[in-house]
Amino acid sequence: MQQNRFDIHTAPQTPLRAEPRHPRQSLSVGHIQGVDATSGGLLRSTAKAAGVAVVLLTVFYLPSEYGVDPTGLGGVLGLTEMGKIKQQLYAEAAGEAPQPVQMVADAETLSRLDRIEAQLAAIGAVIGAEAATPATTAEAPPEPEQPSAAAEPDPLPTPEPVVETTAPAVEAAVDEALTEPAIAGAPDGEWRDEYSVTLAPGEGIEVKLKMTEGEVAQFYWTANGAVVNHDTHGDGPGQKITYEQGRSVADQRGELVAAFTGNHGWFWRNRGDAPVTLNLWTGGDYESMKKP
Repeated sequence: MQQNRFDIHTAPQTPLRAEPRHPRQSLSVGHIQGVDATSGGLLRSTAKAAGVAVVLLTVFYLPSEYGVDPTGLGGVLGLTEMGKIKQQLYAEAAGEAPQPVQMVADAETLSRLDRIEAQLAAIGAVIGAEAATPATTAEAPPEPEQPSAAAEPDPLPTPEPVVETTAPAVEAAVDEALTEPAIAGAPDGEWRDEYSVTLAPGEGIEVKLKMTEGEVAQFYWTANGAVVNHDTHGDGPGQKITYEQGRSVADQRGELVAAFTGNHGWFWRNRGDAPVTLNLWTGGDYESMKKP
C-alpha cells in the first residue's frame, strides 16, 4: 500500500489575516464619557450641577459667612461659629463708623458765653479809662488872655522868598531836552565818515567802502537800542565774499579787511514793527564810502 507523502510546498496555503494582539476593550472602562448630546442628557447634567451648588450653599457657604446652619453639618464642622464671629465683627465695624457731630448749644452754655462777653467788655472799659486818666487829671492849661480891643494883632510872619524859575532857564532846559540826540554819540576813535539813516519796518539798506585788496578799515555801527539783521560782504569783478551774517544784532565794532579789490560793506534790514535809527562810523584805509 502506497503512502502519500506530505509536501509542504504543495499543501494548500491558508491566507494570512491581521488580528489585534490585545482584545478590544470596552470604551466604558478607563475612558471619560461625555454628556449625551440629547435634551434629556443636558437636563440631567444641569440638575446634577444645581444639586451640588445647593449642597455647597447650605452646608458650607451659609454657615461660614452668615452663621446660618439649616442642615446642622456647619456646627459639626465648626463653620457656624466662624460665620457668627464674622457677623459680629461686621456689626462692630459698622457701629464704630464716625457720626457727624452736631453742636447744640443749650441755655446754660449760652448764659456762660454772655457772662464771658460782659467780663471782656468790662476789662476793655477799665483799660480805656486808665489810658485816658493822665490826660483828664492833668492841670488844665491857663486860658489865653483875651486881647483888648485896642491891642494890635501880631504881624504875620514874613514868607520865605519863592525862587521862581525864570523863563530863560525853562527854555534852556526844554531846548536841551529837545536837542539831545536820540542816538548814541560818536564812539571813541578817529573816524573819516559817518552815516545815519532811519529804516522803516521791513526796509533794508546797503553801505559799502571802495577798497583795495589788503586794506583795513575800522567800523562801528549801532541800532540805538533796537536790533537789525546784517550781512557783511564784498563784491568785485567776478568775485563775491560773505564775511559775517547776524540776526537781531544791536551793534558791532571791528575791522574790515578787503579780501580783494572791490566794494566791501554792510547790508542791514529792519525786521521789527517800529522804525530803527541806524548810525555808522568808518575809518582806516579805504578810498571812499558808497551811500544810497
